[in-house]
Amino acid sequence: MAALNVKEFNIATRIHGRVLVREAAGAVAVLAGFHGYMENAEIQMARLEALSVSDRMTLVSVQGLNRFYRGRGEDVVASWMTRQDRDAMIEDNIEYCDRAIDLAAPPEIPLFTAGLSQGVAMAFRAAMRGRRRAIGVVAVGGDVPPELLQDATLTFPAVLLARGESDAWYTSAKLEADASALRARHTTVETVMYPGGHEWTADVSAAASRFLSRYISD
Repeated sequence: MAALNVKEFNIATRIHGRVLVREAAGAVAVLAGFHGYMENAEIQMARLEALSVSDRMTLVSVQGLNRFYRGRGEDVVASWMTRQDRDAMIEDNIEYCDRAIDLAAPPEIPLFTAGLSQGVAMAFRAAMRGRRRAIGVVAVGGDVPPELLQDATLTFPAVLLARGESDAWYTSAKLEADASALRARHTTVETVMYPGGHEWTADVSAAASRFLSRYISD
């Protein structure tokens, strides 16, 4: 029996994403947040709201497009992407984030992004590949996307790299490699190590608040 010829196609289709926005009267900046794997927009919004500078910013918590149930429960969580169709998913996610940020705040308001774990890559991509370039990125427990580091035409905004002391995934070596690569690109980089593992803690919120406050105009 002759083998069948199986072809693979990537089909563009419409999909709806879920975004939480908390507006602030007289906001001087917009902060877009990106959750980690198997989390959702509510989790990341709570982290953004815990920042001491949050009352001066419009907060946008963007939920990953790939939704699923946590375990056998009813909690809906999400992820950003997998290795499959990676380049196409990156393009989809950037366009999605552009629309979310445009919905939340006018273009003249400065943009910051913040992410945890898998959301770190999205924080960088939204900050640098989106229509509106960010002036600061808070990256907690995740790598700088390699395709951004490899693109010599890009200028990185100020970056805070944070790592839990017992984080087995985002190791000290990875943080040091990211920091060195960014500094070689003449990027303003701050690093912080905090007690804990692969998580966003009160120490992270404090460090992120200090970082953001340096770049928010009164």
